[in-house]
Amino acid sequence: MPWRACRRPRGWWRRRCRIVESADAYLFAGPIFNDYSSVGYSFLLKKEKAVIVQPDRVTVGNGPAFGCIMMKDFLTELGKRLKKNTTAYENYKRIWVPEGQPPESEPGEPLRVNVLFKHIQKMLTGDSAVIAETGDSWFNCQKLKLPDGCGYEFQMQYGSIGWSVGALLGYAQAATDKRVIACIGDGSFQVTAQDVSTMLRCGHNSIIFLINNGGYTIEVEIHDGPYNVIKNWNYTGLVDAIHNGEGNCWTAKVTCEEELTAAIETVTGDKKDYLCFIEVVAHKDDTSKELLEWGSRVSAANSRPPNPQ
Repeated sequence: MPWRACRRPRGWWRRRCRIVESADAYLFAGPIFNDYSSVGYSFLLKKEKAVIVQPDRVTVGNGPAFGCIMMKDFLTELGKRLKKNTTAYENYKRIWVPEGQPPESEPGEPLRVNVLFKHIQKMLTGDSAVIAETGDSWFNCQKLKLPDGCGYEFQMQYGSIGWSVGALLGYAQAATDKRVIACIGDGSFQVTAQDVSTMLRCGHNSIIFLINNGGYTIEVEIHDGPYNVIKNWNYTGLVDAIHNGEGNCWTAKVTCEEELTAAIETVTGDKKDYLCFIEVVAHKDDTSKELLEWGSRVSAANSRPPNPQ
C-alpha cells in the first residue's frame, strides 16, 4: 500500500515519500487513514489522485464510490490488466542511500537498542518470523532486512499496546515451521504477560526480546508525564515462575553487548527448542530517530484545536 512508504520520518523516509507523493495516481488497498498511519496527517497525498479499495467498495478520487464490489474480485481483475512498470522503483534506487551501522560498543558499555537490532538482523533466516510490538519496535523492526521466506507481522492502525504477546502466541501455534522472534517493550508486556503460560503449555520455541526501558516510551514522545513511568518487574523471575519447572523455558537478563551475544548463542544453540525470554535493559531515552519525529508529529496533530462545527 503506497501510504505505508510515508510513515517513516526523514532520511530515506522522505526520499521514498517524494517518489510516492509525486506519482500520477495511487492505489490504496484497505487503508485506514488515522494519525498513526499518516504520521500526524503530515503526508502530502492528494485524494483526487487516489483509488481506494475497501473490503466491499471502491472509491475513485473524490467520487464516485462503487458499492458491492469485493476487494478480492477487484484486485484479481485489476491484476489481469496491469502491465509491469518499474519507473518509480528505478527513481527510488537512484536516490537511495543505505543505512549506516551503529558504532561499536566499548567493553561493558550499557547496551544500546540499535546494537540489539544489529544482532537480531543476524539471527533472521527464511525459517524465522518477526513480530513487532506497538512502540519503538515498530520503527526498529521496519528497518530489518528480511530474508526470503521470513515472516513479519505488526499492527499500527490502532496502536494496541500489548498486542504482540497474544499475536506471538497465535502465530507460533499456527506457523509451526517458523521460529518467531518477538520484540516487546516492558509496558506492553505488562498488559498481556499471562499469554506466556499458554506458550509454555503448547511447547513453543519462540524468542522474546523484552526491551526494558522503564516506561511507555512511545507515549513519552507523544505527551510526556508521570503516568508513562511504570513499576519495574523482575521479568525473568516472572517468566520462571510461570514456567514452574514444566516444559522447556530459558531466561536471561542482559545489560551489555557481550551478555547479549552470549544469550543469542545459547538460544540459537543448546536452547533452540526452548521458549527463550531475554530481558534487554536499555536507557529510558534510547529511542530511534524515527520515533522522535513520529511522536512530535502525532503530538502536534492530537493537540490541535477542534475543527469548528
